[in-house]
Amino acid sequence: MKNIFILFCFIIVNLSFSQKKQDFTVNSTNGKIEVKIAVNDKISWSILHENDLILAPSEMAMTLDENNVLGKNPVVLNSKKESVNTSFETPLYKKKSVKDQYNKLTINFKNDFAIEFRVFDDGAAYRFVTKKKKDITIKSEEVVLNFDKDYSTLMPYVRDLRNPKDPYISSFEAHYENKKISEFTKDTLAFLPFLIDYKNHKKAVFLEVNLEDYPGLFVTNNKNKIGFESRFSKYPLKEANGGFNNINRLITERADYLVKTKGTRIFPWRAIVISESDAALANNDMVQKLAEPSKIKDVSWIKPGKVAWDWWNDWNIYNVDFKAGINTQTYKYYIDFASKNKVEYVVLDEGWSLEEDIMKHNPNVDLEALIAYGKERNVGIILWSSWMALTKNTDEILKNYANLGIKGFKVDFLDRDDAKMVNSVYDIAQKATNYKLILDFHGMYKPTGIQRTYPNILNFEGVKGLENNKWTPNDDVPLYDCTIPFIRMMAGPMDYTPGAMRNATKSEFKPSHSTPMSQGTRCHQLALYTIFEAPLQMMADSPTAFMKEQESTDFIAKVPTTFDETIALDGEVGKYVSIARRKGNTWYLGAITNWDSREVAIDFSFLEKGKKFQAEIFSDGINADKAATDYKKEIITVDSTTKLKYHLASGGGLAMIIK
Repeated sequence: MKNIFILFCFIIVNLSFSQKKQDFTVNSTNGKIEVKIAVNDKISWSILHENDLILAPSEMAMTLDENNVLGKNPVVLNSKKESVNTSFETPLYKKKSVKDQYNKLTINFKNDFAIEFRVFDDGAAYRFVTKKKKDITIKSEEVVLNFDKDYSTLMPYVRDLRNPKDPYISSFEAHYENKKISEFTKDTLAFLPFLIDYKNHKKAVFLEVNLEDYPGLFVTNNKNKIGFESRFSKYPLKEANGGFNNINRLITERADYLVKTKGTRIFPWRAIVISESDAALANNDMVQKLAEPSKIKDVSWIKPGKVAWDWWNDWNIYNVDFKAGINTQTYKYYIDFASKNKVEYVVLDEGWSLEEDIMKHNPNVDLEALIAYGKERNVGIILWSSWMALTKNTDEILKNYANLGIKGFKVDFLDRDDAKMVNSVYDIAQKATNYKLILDFHGMYKPTGIQRTYPNILNFEGVKGLENNKWTPNDDVPLYDCTIPFIRMMAGPMDYTPGAMRNATKSEFKPSHSTPMSQGTRCHQLALYTIFEAPLQMMADSPTAFMKEQESTDFIAKVPTTFDETIALDGEVGKYVSIARRKGNTWYLGAITNWDSREVAIDFSFLEKGKKFQAEIFSDGINADKAATDYKKEIITVDSTTKLKYHLASGGGLAMIIK
């Protein structure tokens, strides 16, 4: 009897232990990536790529209240594995369709929640899923990223002076700092995406996707291990005007929770892209694959294109018989320029209306006349608005201007991604679809997949672009230009606003408000129109400057803003990148370098075999090292066997149209 009792106790203990500690594994379809999930008193995951530890065991949890922590002493109910191999159409993207292949593991836990893991050939992701009948309050979420060694990072830190006491007010504009994990600036925040360099040709980029009804993820240093831990902005309770021209909404009081939300829902993806080559990072679809599908059934009305932009060049047109500025004559001139060069849109930036009330117009701007003038010339009008002004009465504003014939809005000065702001972005996007209006969330907001869900959002800023760089002589812009295609661009399109016709070498660059210039060569600027993803792409310089450089303008005007196919030819993060994209039967190629001049090899094997093509090529001129505007144009015949080398000057570039 005693032995039976001991055996019974042994079985109970073992059952308890087996319930307490469980391990799961899910692999990528190519077998290179292995994700291990350990369920003990906490839930953690780790990632191996072949024999390399990409992510050391890292915990995950979500706190609803003190007595309800999803992930603390979890009890597994069951698990399910699935394999998915499909594809979906992407009509407003860098390729026509995206292959979506992964292995999936869903673990269901007691307490009405699950965690879903997906493992792709190029990375892995997880998200929480709750299945509660009543609404819930999310107090916090624990996202941890641990590493086995002190690797190098490229990290964008939060740097915003509008409200130094609130680090969650951010423009999401920052150059990348190359530091070891252990050198993370203490007690600061960084935002996503960021990169880890494993020094064996492998790199990883960390992303968040499907950020709906939830705040954005920031990271700070993990004080106990080599790695990072999450921080989130608490839900805003009170706001006040502040920031630039008093048109930001700054938070004066926050709640003690992240968001109050539905009890049955999916949460944002925590994703890691793993690459064995830098070039592969410049052509990655992870965000598209994880984002929620389009909520717009008919997207035929959404027209991508280029935009003649007024603000960067300070409305600086000349050799005209009227006073240039924010007035009807100036904008008619912009429309004439756009029409002549087959540019789809003109944007009216700040000044066309009152900043605090965009229903009240600047009397010097006859908006209805400009809309009619543009319509006659096949040029659409896009209006600038601060987020604050647009959200005073969003439906009324959108309906009013859609009825007038406006094509869309450029929304500025969001500068936050707390749950309230995120919900507002979704709300604006949905309401804009009701009136068939396109959107550019230029105002310091980063994409996290909503561009697939609401494809009428054609662009986002969240990048330290030409607008910012015109005043920053100490910024290393060519270095940044050669970094963001591998990191920031992975998240989605970038309203970088290229197109400077006044180009400067490193020693000659200087800030200027009315005659701004760019760092690097003319061909560097031309190449950006192919390299940088932007379905709504700005032409930043003035019509006068573009018309003086008509050959360059003709080239820019011919480059589309969405494509059917993309190939990342070559590149090294922070040094150089070359990308080819196809639209129909025509290929577009761009290559840029940092301040180091270099030779780049172009292999044309991506062309259809057995056919001859004509390549229109803009390359750095022989004197571009002193005169950055110097370039050479040539037209040559190429085919799939052609291999050419080009010299890129310091801060240089190469741009081609091949048809």
